[in-house]
Amino acid sequence: MKATSIILAVSFAALLSACGKQESAAPQAGAPAAVPEAAAPAPAMAEKHVEAEQKHDGENALGKKVFGNVCSMCHAVGAAGAPKPGDKADWGPRIAQGKDMLYKHALEGFTGAKGLMPARGGSTTLSDEDVKAAVDFMVDKST
Repeated sequence: MKATSIILAVSFAALLSACGKQESAAPQAGAPAAVPEAAAPAPAMAEKHVEAEQKHDGENALGKKVFGNVCSMCHAVGAAGAPKPGDKADWGPRIAQGKDMLYKHALEGFTGAKGLMPARGGSTTLSDEDVKAAVDFMVDKST
């Protein structure tokens, strides 16, 4: 019984140790050489392309994501005077100032009569594009 348990434990350990190993990249003798495929776009370019697609698709997926992860903490409940998406009366005067002003306030922060807006919604990791996409998302919901 003990011998069987030891054999099973050693076999299991050997099996698990093989899971993390990668196969050799060297071609086997007699095997045809692999034909290189077309080069994929650089990761940074691919990410920018995906972000651009997300921002310009029908529903602004990037803006929706940023809103859900960051902006909704205040804007969904109207904390600190944050206008709720869809509240046309509250968004109307802000939208009338133009998107450049909305972007500026969202990026740099703003303190006004109705409340305050921390720079980048308080998230220093958001890129300019992330912030602008979130502004566009909220404006689109409010027009």
